[in-house]
Amino acid sequence: MSSVATPPVRGTCPALVELLDRYAAPDRLRELVGAAVEGVPPGLWEQALLGPARRMLARPGKQVRARLVEAGWALGGGDPAAMPPDLPFVVELLHTGSLIIDDIEDGSRTRRGGPALHVEVGTPVALNTGNWLYFLPFAILEALELPQPLVRDLCGRVTRALLRCHHGQALDLTCRVHELGREDLVAVVRSTTELKTGSLAELAVALGAAAAGGSPGRIEAAGALGAGLGVGLQMLDDLSSVTRPDRLDKGLEDARQARPTWPWAWLVLSRPRPAHVRLRRLQRAVADGRMDARVVVAALRHEIGEIGRRRATHHLDATLQSAQDRIGDHPALATLSAEAHRLTESF
Repeated sequence: MSSVATPPVRGTCPALVELLDRYAAPDRLRELVGAAVEGVPPGLWEQALLGPARRMLARPGKQVRARLVEAGWALGGGDPAAMPPDLPFVVELLHTGSLIIDDIEDGSRTRRGGPALHVEVGTPVALNTGNWLYFLPFAILEALELPQPLVRDLCGRVTRALLRCHHGQALDLTCRVHELGREDLVAVVRSTTELKTGSLAELAVALGAAAAGGSPGRIEAAGALGAGLGVGLQMLDDLSSVTRPDRLDKGLEDARQARPTWPWAWLVLSRPRPAHVRLRRLQRAVADGRMDARVVVAALRHEIGEIGRRRATHHLDATLQSAQDRIGDHPALATLSAEAHRLTESF
């Protein structure tokens, strides 16, 4: 349910595929679902579930959320050498599952340099695989060598994040930008982003801090930092879909589906009312099939220009400054600041 795309690829993540293979081993599979797995040829599990999941996990990605978990662990006072090796990938699995489901719901045809999974293996198998990737992280958390009360806390955090993400996805699937008033439009964009991308990034940093045994205040500050970074990344993602030629397909998809995105919110917040009225009229024509979506994308690009970049950069800078005010100087904050600036340039 986090819709941030994957700009500049860093390469595949063998650790994610290796983790999947470990949980697909016969003994581990039996631990997960019981004796009912016995007698089923391994090739059938590969065809029905493990192969499709491996296809997605093996594709190139940034692993930003894994690094957020690692930063949270450091912020919580954890020794990097003592961090459970599977912990950083809990949120990556959730994110991958959400991408599979999002692509089905949005009718997207591509993902991470290849066909969307539902295009490749069919909607029923893709849907089941995406849902499975929502549940596998709970099994991973339960298998960590951590105190059981802490494991229950971590599982509860995952549950609450998934609940928030689904609330955000509900808004994203049903709200249409040309049907919203000016104030409602800004509120919907902000809430959708905080509930979807923000919640998953918040979970990543807070999960790491909590697993490391951080204090309640430190965990709260870490979560707030993650939420702010997630919102900032979604701002950059939305902006790049109307300003970058190589992301035009995403911008056109948003326009065809009349999604409330940050360029629309910035249009309301930063431009005269007539500009919003004019673009709203154009968007309605696109929704009715009377106009090409490229007209709306071009108009948003013209109206927003550098405004969106300045606002997104300001949001990220304010988020990092707030974290420093609450936490103080910390090496993990410097790392996250460098990562945020790198992502700003890549978008």
